Amino acid sequence: MEKPLAGLRVLDLTRFFAGPFCTMHLGDHGADVVKVEAPGGDQTRRQGPPFFAGNGMTFLSANRNKRSIVIDTRTAEGRALLLRLACRADVVVENFRPPVLRRMGIDYATVAAANPGVIYASLSALGADGPEAARGGFDITVQAEFGFMSITGEKGGRSIKQGTSVFDLVSGLYAFAGILAALRQRAATGRGQIVETSLMEAQVSFLVDAAMEYLAAGVVRERWGSEHSQIVPYKAFRAEDGEIVIGAGYQTVYEPFCRAIGREDLIADPRFATLELRVTNRAAMYAILDPEIARHPTAHLVAILEAAGVPNAPVNDMARVFAHPQLLHRNMRLDLEHPVYGPCPTIGPAIKYSGFEITEGWRAPPLLDENRGEIVADWLGPAVAAGSGTGP
Repeated sequence: MEKPLAGLRVLDLTRFFAGPFCTMHLGDHGADVVKVEAPGGDQTRRQGPPFFAGNGMTFLSANRNKRSIVIDTRTAEGRALLLRLACRADVVVENFRPPVLRRMGIDYATVAAANPGVIYASLSALGADGPEAARGGFDITVQAEFGFMSITGEKGGRSIKQGTSVFDLVSGLYAFAGILAALRQRAATGRGQIVETSLMEAQVSFLVDAAMEYLAAGVVRERWGSEHSQIVPYKAFRAEDGEIVIGAGYQTVYEPFCRAIGREDLIADPRFATLELRVTNRAAMYAILDPEIARHPTAHLVAILEAAGVPNAPVNDMARVFAHPQLLHRNMRLDLEHPVYGPCPTIGPAIKYSGFEITEGWRAPPLLDENRGEIVADWLGPAVAAGSGTGP
């Protein structure tokens, strides 16, 4: 069965991580995504080491299923070509600051005047308008300024960022969802629109219960490391030969947990008889459990806790993750073939469908300007491709 976004034309004007992650998902679902790059290419092509086939890891992780064309918007010819492509697009996705788009002649008002059905998605650091909309930002600066770093890190330690640029990715997914919703509305009304999101809005939406603790109860959450503010025991424990996460706070798993590790006495201990008491007396609880768990090898703990029905998991590094039998069974590690540089590893799809195979036809990330001729011919016609308007 044809993929749901087959035939959809997407003009991708994004760089770095958030926007490319959004447009990659459009391409995964069948859209024709044309990645417009400045001379020299997306900066993430040069972000490293390490490098693979001349590209940095950030570029490779967010640019499969796209075609690349270099357009120099410093020239009148380049700006004219870009606008012609935008006028043929169903979706335009960008993450520039507004003055840059106006100078390029590719702002929403200009594009929509010629292409009223266009869905124009804008990703920014802090939002499309407001007193600080003109400021730029990166994932780490937004995590710092809007609260996430304040709740991330070990108790009593320094604030730390997440292990990946997670809110770049979250904002990219919000943009992806917003584009799909706008396309659905266009199918009913015939009208296009602007879809806006930002790193700030994406990150704040993920504060969830930490935000509610403050908004509803006036409590400013502290850093808990791997612990949970309202569930005990629930954290990463140091085992004899590694680390293991155990989530045994609720009574239905707390009692089996205590029996599994041979500490039935903790069930009757009045300090720990209920979840509320365990949260109140967490220091005393962990003073007992930390040395108890540390006596055992990780594999032994996993075995006894699995048998008891207690949620647990070893803390695995990347090598163990991508050798995990469940991950491999669910096709979360794939190789995509490129005609020049050969097989390229990629992460598999997080969503599977019964109506179509999402990975069918997937392509490796493109070389810089790899698809210039075919893009212009496909979108603007062979005559334009043969003319002088295709140069970078």
